[in-house]
Order: sequence, then structure tokens, then C-alpha cells
Amino acid sequence: MRRRFILALGLALAADAAQAIDLQGHRGARGLLPENTLPSFQRAVELGVTTLETDVAVTSDGVLAIYHDRTLNPNITRDAAGRFLEPPGAPIHSLTWAQLQAYDVGRIRPGTNYARSFAEQEPLDGTRIPRLAEVFDLVKRMGDDKLRFAIETKLHPDHPDEAPAPEPFARALVEEIRAAGMAARSQILSFDWRTLQVVQKIAPEIQTVYLTAQQRWLDNVAADNPAGSRWTAGFQYREHGSIPRMIKAAGGTHWSAYYGDLDAAKVKEAQALGLKVLAWTVNDPALMARVLDLGVDGLITDRPDLARRLLEERKIPWR
Repeated sequence: MRRRFILALGLALAADAAQAIDLQGHRGARGLLPENTLPSFQRAVELGVTTLETDVAVTSDGVLAIYHDRTLNPNITRDAAGRFLEPPGAPIHSLTWAQLQAYDVGRIRPGTNYARSFAEQEPLDGTRIPRLAEVFDLVKRMGDDKLRFAIETKLHPDHPDEAPAPEPFARALVEEIRAAGMAARSQILSFDWRTLQVVQKIAPEIQTVYLTAQQRWLDNVAADNPAGSRWTAGFQYREHGSIPRMIKAAGGTHWSAYYGDLDAAKVKEAQALGLKVLAWTVNDPALMARVLDLGVDGLITDRPDLARRLLEERKIPWR
């Protein structure tokens, strides 16, 4: 009897481990509160995400600021007079931290596609751009000692003037993570794989996540381009034949793909190579269900409330 109980318990634990999902709050909980702000991160933590996904840019005076774009986004950024910025926005890297703090990011510009996509987002006028250190401090104050952080470096190989070069960018981010004591709980991710190569050399204790998209609006893989991709640190699709094999050759352990690029065969190939597969950014419950059926290891979403409800309905644990 005792042996059967131990065996059943072991099988149950193994099943849970195999099915457990990394539930990532994209830019906090962007579908509910202004993106990449402290209130948005707090809401995501309260909803029970296992990872906070966010983005960092570097100001001209070296502050790691939480902001998705390399330049100020006129759809979510207002000046001191409350006016939405006119495009093009200034590069974050051209502004000091004090200058950046003059902007309000608590509301979406009405009438835009952005506003229509996030109609349920609650505005919070007066909300400022936080620094990475403040996000770490928030989670510490909330008493969550297990929550993880997925931090994306914002740079572009064709716009080197809009961010630090890959090596100083990576070194600054690693230093900040280590100073907060969060190396074991952090991942660094990027579409520009050059920063990930630096991280693997200088901070092997920090996981790296290789981001990809193969869409008209972004294709950092360039599988059909004989010249290859400028994004992938010299690891070219033509030489490896698949993205999972590219990432394995690059020394990565995680592949974060646009959900529309994934299918069950790609997920299985990646996992057979020892890679964890994450799908971004999935907000519709029906789509979430289809993506989960592919067997992914993590789900990145602007609506962690809806994702959590689906996981509960399906009795899928998240970790």
C-alpha cells in the first residue's frame, strides 16, 4: 500500500512539473493598467504571475529606465502640460533621468489603435516612468521572494544611436540585477542577440531568453534572406536550419517566440534540444487555450487575470 501511494504521488508530482506554466505579466498587466508602471507591476503580482516581463532603456546619464520603446511613444506619453507628444519621440538614450521624469505615462491617446486594443485599461494620470531598481524594490516590499523577472534590452542593430552598444548595455543591466540580489531570479531577453552573448560570458548565472518574430512587422530571423540577419549575433538560419538549433548553437536555454509563429512540431523540436519555449503575447482566452495545447512552457500576456482563470479552469499549475 505504502509503495503504491509513493508511486502515485511521484507520478502526480511529475505530471504537475511537466504541465506547470510560467505565467508572465507582459509589461506588468498592460491590459488593465498603464504599461511598464509600478501600479501595473503591482497588479500583475497581486494576480499571481510567476514572472514580471518588462523592458529597459538607458538614459544619457546611465539610469536603467523601464520603457518599452527606444524612443518616447506619442501614444502613451504626455508632457508637463498634459499634451500627448507629437511624433517622432526623442530617444530615451538622449534624455537624462530628470528629463524623463517630466513625462506622464498614465493614459493612452484616445482614438488610436492602441487605445482600441486596450479598451479596458484604467488610466492613472500622473504616473511616471520607473527605474528598474524601483521594480525590484516594489516586489521586495510586497514580500514575494519567488517572483522572477524577464528584462528585455531595447536596442536595434540599425539604430545604434538610440541605445548603448550591446556590451556596455549588458554590463550595466547585469550590474543592476546583481546589486539588487536578483541574479538567480532574473532572465535577460532580446531580439538583438548580441546582448545575450555578452550576458552569457559575463554573468552565466543569469538566464538568457532569445526572442524571435517572423512577421511582416518584425522579422529578426530573416530565414529567407541570403544575407542573413543583423539581429542574431552571427547565428544564421541558413547554417542551422531552424530557430531552435540557432538558439542551441548560441548557447541559449529559452526561446520566446511570437505565438503566431509556433506550432506543435517546433515546440517539440525546441524541447528535445533542452530549450524552454515561451509564447508572446497572447491575450484572448481562446488563443491562450490553443497555445497551451502546443505544449509551451510559458505564456506571456497583457491579461494575466484571464490567463489565470483559464489555467484554473484547466487545472494547470503555474510556477
